[in-house]
Amino acid sequence: MKYYITAGEASGDLHASNLMKALKEIDENADFRYYGGDMMQDQGGKLVRHYKEVAYMGFADVLMHLPAIMKNIKFVKQDILRYKPDVVILVDYPGFNLRIAEFAHNAGFKVYYYISPKIWAWKQSRVNKIKAYIDKLFIIFPFEKDFYEKHDYKVEYVGNPVMDAVNTEKTDIEIFRKKYELSNKKIIALLPGSRKREIQHNFPVMLKVSAFFPEYQFIVAAAPSLEKETFLKYIKDENVKLIYNDTYEILKHSEAAIVTSGTATLETAILNIPELVCYKGDKLSYHIAKHLVKVDYISLVNLVMQKEVIKEFIQYDMTVENIATELKLILEDTVYRNKMLSEFEELRNILGGKGASKRTAEIIFESLKK
Repeated sequence: MKYYITAGEASGDLHASNLMKALKEIDENADFRYYGGDMMQDQGGKLVRHYKEVAYMGFADVLMHLPAIMKNIKFVKQDILRYKPDVVILVDYPGFNLRIAEFAHNAGFKVYYYISPKIWAWKQSRVNKIKAYIDKLFIIFPFEKDFYEKHDYKVEYVGNPVMDAVNTEKTDIEIFRKKYELSNKKIIALLPGSRKREIQHNFPVMLKVSAFFPEYQFIVAAAPSLEKETFLKYIKDENVKLIYNDTYEILKHSEAAIVTSGTATLETAILNIPELVCYKGDKLSYHIAKHLVKVDYISLVNLVMQKEVIKEFIQYDMTVENIATELKLILEDTVYRNKMLSEFEELRNILGGKGASKRTAEIIFESLKK
């Protein structure tokens, strides 16, 4: 089978690569062409464009780069026509992928969507596009099934691919320290995001928290798509280290984590590391989103649990003082910390075990054989 896949950011690259791996195991003639990233490229096939070319976030950022985005959309459309795949598989990233879905459907291709757009959070009208242009939708959160049932649309619940991606096996902290020439201080992880705009708005505030905890060392889990200078120009404290391509190991050896919103909040909880979430965007995007978003939380942990399990400091609440106060609670209040860890255990039970990538691949392959 010929598979054309589009993934628009680091998490999409990860989950698409695991899906490709699962497809190769059941389809010996699998041929891939894709708009994605390094992890997808590791699975073979042809990378036609890297996702970092469209890694824009927020209304202002998207508007500023609209010509480049439209150029990339046009390129993908033409590339699909040349490749003539058996199926177009879209992975998350709805602003880009729903445009591709409409085009591919109208051009006569089968269109599958892996990891539903978060339309239950905002832009719920997009459900009409999904019903019109998507032949199969694979969802990864249990509550999404209820949402689509209300809109009379059948979906495939496959479990959460983060459970496949995260290796929870403990490793030796001394080996980890030696590998990165770290001190013996306990570690606090900083996960500031995977886009330049996220770093610009969030990272400076996160870094200032380190001054309140000199007895800890802070390690920044750097996104592979961003250059070192993106981070280093903000780091002034020798107590802060920058590490690439080892996020899970950083988290495993951390006492706590400060995380921007996204898949990372879920990954941190799966690894059983107490965390807090913070996020700040440009003012225009924030005020527009505030009027459009239909959910009470921004972190996936709280959304899945449908209650506040971890603190969220958004926009004007994202201050050094607020973050430092919460971090101190997490580190020093045993009852508070253990309650959070107990909630994480319940979260993992809700998400279920491994196998989302395999289940999705099997459904895709069997449906294409018909």
